[in-house]
Amino acid sequence: MTVTATSTTVALDPRRVPAPRPGFPATLRAEWIKFWSVRSTTWSVVALFVIGAGLTTLVCATSAEWLASADADEAPGSFITWGLMLAQIAAVVLGTLAVTSEYGTGMIRATLAATPRRGAVLAAKAVVLSATLFLAGTVTAFAGYLGGNFFLDREGIGIALGDDGVLRSMLGSGLYMAGLGLFAAAVGILVRHTAAALSIVLALVFVAGNMAFLLPGTWGEWTAKLMPGNAGSAIATPVSFNPELMAPWTGFAAFTGEVLVLLAVATLVFRRRDA
Repeated sequence: MTVTATSTTVALDPRRVPAPRPGFPATLRAEWIKFWSVRSTTWSVVALFVIGAGLTTLVCATSAEWLASADADEAPGSFITWGLMLAQIAAVVLGTLAVTSEYGTGMIRATLAATPRRGAVLAAKAVVLSATLFLAGTVTAFAGYLGGNFFLDREGIGIALGDDGVLRSMLGSGLYMAGLGLFAAAVGILVRHTAAALSIVLALVFVAGNMAFLLPGTWGEWTAKLMPGNAGSAIATPVSFNPELMAPWTGFAAFTGEVLVLLAVATLVFRRRDA
């Protein structure tokens, strides 16, 4: 008696075979496309440039004669990046909307379905946002410098790029805008609401940062110095209006630490919380 062995081939249902997870380059490309497909991105970058470069040029044009006079009690370098004080609002708006807009439309669920690795999604968002704001902030600072310095030169008080702190403030403007955008994005991840995130960050930068200087004693002094806007903004100007701030690189190091801590908390929450 012979026994015939038969082999059975089981066909796999392609619908049951898990699709490969996209790598980080694909995730980064997807986030870049999403980031620039929203109108608010373009408008925020344009607003940052127009406000930053435009106000710097305008303030230098209207203040140059006074700065050249004996009555001036401020250095011309204090004005060469003046417009970025208000342009930082655009950076906060862009950083906030980079994450909260997805929660508002529900797109975040589709994003996480396509890329389950939440850490990669958040890292890609951070790279796209920070690169955009660094470039926008740096270009804006240089444009404001060229426009404002034209009027300072006419009064004989022009500032050269090689002067102390000038080139550092140009690049520092980009660094500060990038850091501020990441700070706002982290707050946006935590609260998941555009208006709430904007209110929190703008209050910290413009209200609490200034009110903290009214606090008494050494602890009040250091509280004011360590507020995000106060610590980070010193790097973006050759000469600060406020002598009580930390040195530029010291302040930016403190600001960077604050941003990284907040991003770490936001990442932890983002990984554990339902979309």
